[in-house]
Amino acid sequence: MTQTRSHTSRQGGFTLIETMIAIAIMSIGIVSLLAAFGTAVAATQNAEANLIARQKALQAMESIYTARNTQQITFSQIANIAGGGIFTTGATKLLAAGPDGLVNTADDVNFPATGPCPAGPECLVMPGPDGILGNADDTAMSLGNVTRQIQINSVLEADGVTIDPNLKQIVVNVSYTTGTSPVPHTYTIDALISAYR
Repeated sequence: MTQTRSHTSRQGGFTLIETMIAIAIMSIGIVSLLAAFGTAVAATQNAEANLIARQKALQAMESIYTARNTQQITFSQIANIAGGGIFTTGATKLLAAGPDGLVNTADDVNFPATGPCPAGPECLVMPGPDGILGNADDTAMSLGNVTRQIQINSVLEADGVTIDPNLKQIVVNVSYTTGTSPVPHTYTIDALISAYR
């Protein structure tokens, strides 16, 4: 009598359904990773624009204090044109300070063309692909998408009715748009300035 043994072969592996589920899970992970990368790039671009807006707001504020401290302008001139002062009303492009040396006044002029920057609103020269500033591959970063408004407000005394003649509030708003969002972002600073240095 002969005995025959039957060997059943069990091969292990993935079924088609298991493979499809694995591909779906990996696809979701990759799409999530790409979305996070896109968000990080947008945040970096927004941070750069926000830093520029902050610097332009501080620059305007400091120029007003310097003009007051050096007696370049009188305290009564620190007002918007509608209030008898020299500062424009409303938002304006970032132009060069005119003969009075102050931005956002009626005598502001276009910046001249320099290097890769055309004449017009302010433009920053940035290093090109080699990362070195001051050579032929430098690029231009136009600030034509940035506006600045200087608003001068009266300050009331403690009674809430009488205007303090020796104190004013300066509000500087710098608005900008980025390539990732057409909705304008605004950076605002405000301070009080007195007639006394």
